[in-house]
Amino acid sequence: MLNTWVLEAFIIVFGAALLHLVARIMFKRLEKRFELTKNLYDDAFLESSRKPIAYGIWILGVLWAAQVVGGNSPADIFKYVDDLREVSVIWLLAWFAVRFIKFLENHVGDTNYTEAPVDQTTAFAVGKLLRVAVSITAVLMVLQGLGFSVSGVLAFGGIGGIAVGFAARDLLANFFGALMIFLDRPFSVGDWIRSPDRDIEGTVEEIGWRQTRIRTFDERPLYVPNAIFNSLSVENPSRMRNRRIYETVGVRYADIAALKAIVSDVEKMLRTHSDIDSGRTLMVNFVEFGPSSLDFFIYTFTRTTIWEEYHEIKQDILFKVSDIIASHNAEVAFPTQTIHVEEALNDPLN
Repeated sequence: MLNTWVLEAFIIVFGAALLHLVARIMFKRLEKRFELTKNLYDDAFLESSRKPIAYGIWILGVLWAAQVVGGNSPADIFKYVDDLREVSVIWLLAWFAVRFIKFLENHVGDTNYTEAPVDQTTAFAVGKLLRVAVSITAVLMVLQGLGFSVSGVLAFGGIGGIAVGFAARDLLANFFGALMIFLDRPFSVGDWIRSPDRDIEGTVEEIGWRQTRIRTFDERPLYVPNAIFNSLSVENPSRMRNRRIYETVGVRYADIAALKAIVSDVEKMLRTHSDIDSGRTLMVNFVEFGPSSLDFFIYTFTRTTIWEEYHEIKQDILFKVSDIIASHNAEVAFPTQTIHVEEALNDPLN
C-alpha cells in the first residue's frame, strides 16, 4: 500500500500547480482592469509581483512537500528545509521590492501616468539608492536567518572597508562624484552638455554610480568617470533661455553714404521679427573700417533654443539683411585690394 506521506507530497505539488494556474488567470484579469486606469502604483504592483508570486508558489510548495518527505526520511538534507524556506521568503520579498522600485523609476515620468514634469536624474538616483538599501537589508536578514551574527558581519565590514577604501580610491571618487551630480544636478539625462576643458560634448544617456555615458554627435558612446566632473567645467546648453545670433556684415567703401540707413533698417527688422526676443540685448552698430569693407555687427537672441529652428531663423534674418542692403543699391563687400601707382617725375623713358 502506498505510504501516506507520498500521497501528501503529491497533493501539495499538485495544489501548487493548480494555485499557479489560478494566479496566472487572476493576473490576466487584473491586467485588463488596470489598463482602464492611469494609476502608476497598481501597474507597478501588478508587474512587480507577477514573477515573485509565480516562483514563490512553486518554491514554497516544493519545500512544503520536502518537509513532509523529510518527516519520513532519515536523510540529513531535509534538516535545512526550514532555513531554505526563510531564505526563500526573504529573497522573494526583496525581489518584489527591487522590481517595484525599478518599475517606478522607469515610469515615474511617463505621460500616461502623470502630466507633472519629473526629473529623471533624481528618479534614477533615488531608485538606485533604494534598490541598494533593499539588497543590503535582504543580505543581512539572510545572514541572520542562517545563524550568522549581523553585528560581527558589520564589524568585519567596517575593518574591511578601510582596506577596500585604500585599494579602491578611484571607485569611491567616482561614487561621490555621482552623488554630487545627483545632489547639485548640473545636468540630467537627456541634456546636451559640453566641456571647454576637455573634448567632451554630447547628450547624456545615463548617469551611473561609476561613470556617465554620453552620446556624442557622431553617435559614438563616450564613457566619462564621474570623478572627473568634480574638477571639470561643464556647460549645459540644454538649459539656455535663448540662442544668440552674432554676425559681422561688411559693405563696400563705395556704399558709405547708405550705411547709416542700412544699419537702421536692419535694427527695425530685428525688433519687429516674431522669432527674435526683443526683451534681450539687441544691437546693430557700425564697428570698423575694415581692410576692404565697412563692417557692422548684429547681436540679438532668438526665442527658441531648438538647434534646427535656430538655424532656420538665422537663415531668414541673413536673407533679410541681404535684401535690405540691396534695397539701398549697396553690395556686400568681398576682399579686394587697390593699387595706386604714382608717375615718376624724372623717368628717362618719358
